[in-house]
Amino acid sequence: MNQEIAGGIEILAGKTISSVSSFKKVLDETLGHPVTEIVNALLAGAINLYASDLHLEPQKEETKIRIRLDGVLEDLIILPNDIYETVLSRFKLLSGIKINVSDKPQDGRFSVVLDKTPIEIRASTLPTEYGETIVLRILNPKSLISIEELGLRKELLNIFKKEVKKPYGMIIVTGPTGSGKTTTLYSFLKSIQRPEIKIITIEDPIEYHLPGISQTQVNPGQNYDFATGLKAIVRQDPDVILVGEIRDSETADIAIQAALTGHLVFTTLHTNDAAGTVSRLVTLGAKPSNVGPALNMAVAQRLVRKVCKKCAVFTKISAKDLEKIKKELRGVKNIKIASSLRIAAAKGCSYCNHTGYRGRIGIFEALLATDKIEKLILTNQSIADLRKEAIEEGMITARQDGFIKVIEGVTTIEEIEKVTGE
Repeated sequence: MNQEIAGGIEILAGKTISSVSSFKKVLDETLGHPVTEIVNALLAGAINLYASDLHLEPQKEETKIRIRLDGVLEDLIILPNDIYETVLSRFKLLSGIKINVSDKPQDGRFSVVLDKTPIEIRASTLPTEYGETIVLRILNPKSLISIEELGLRKELLNIFKKEVKKPYGMIIVTGPTGSGKTTTLYSFLKSIQRPEIKIITIEDPIEYHLPGISQTQVNPGQNYDFATGLKAIVRQDPDVILVGEIRDSETADIAIQAALTGHLVFTTLHTNDAAGTVSRLVTLGAKPSNVGPALNMAVAQRLVRKVCKKCAVFTKISAKDLEKIKKELRGVKNIKIASSLRIAAAKGCSYCNHTGYRGRIGIFEALLATDKIEKLILTNQSIADLRKEAIEEGMITARQDGFIKVIEGVTTIEEIEKVTGE
């Protein structure tokens, strides 16, 4: 059940909501108004700030509202529980969720229109000790970016552009939830889309609607899963297939067979690094003798916050940090690290909500299925062996990519260490 809010959001979008503080001010002014205005204000502010999620969390005597910006939750306001109940009912109504059911989780979705752009909102409710909590995932099509905007190093960008133009094979993007895998896959599709090729996606759910591309959504309740959908897609004469995620052996097998029989397949897996992709596929039941020939490239990625351009402070690197960067980037070609290097520090201002960061960028590593890598796959070598060979062939790890971005003044050492956890 999709519904649209138009009026209130169009009005609020014109207000200056450029920071969390201005968002709070708008919300404070809206409290006491009809519930539709409160809901519109919440959605308009979250969309304007490019928040990925809006959280409404009931406590014993009040309800906390938070938004996730650049991967980090930020407090907004506190609502009286009686007002929250009306807000919750409004969101449930819009999402097609049963209003009279509060003792079990429910999922729904709706759309809003902002500046003539439809924006999908996914809603999820969960019964908790003090009432239902609801989380709204905001799928803003303006978040979709081109392959050039992913934050790739020049040499890696050239590799990606070459690999996505191959007529067949498999490109797998890995990383934890929220690491930007879907954004990367969609950037691949945008870079190759043209009238003479047919692209079909199967997703759970469809996150962004792409004009000119056939998209289908799994529906487990109707026995329509990734494997079932993928079987049907192959019979639709596609050139390119995007599989939202490989979760089971059947889906893995069909995707690999599609890659081996003349299709270009984009998909995702949950692994810690690029080399772990092969092991994960084998664990799911794929044969190494099929994985090697089918795989073109495995990409691992994370998202790191960028230092705020308005308040970042650049200072001469300390001896300790200089040694750390040199150690991390030892063996990486074409990287010069001067002892006078100045690196960014997160300061904080009203523009970045006093965090020192604004926006995020990807850090990547890409394992190419070269002849040597394919031989290692065929002989079922360990993740460590695959990773070692890839590095010897020139692969820069995601952590190293992060430290290169530190040298370039894009992010901080603290952010790289927090995200990569090494």
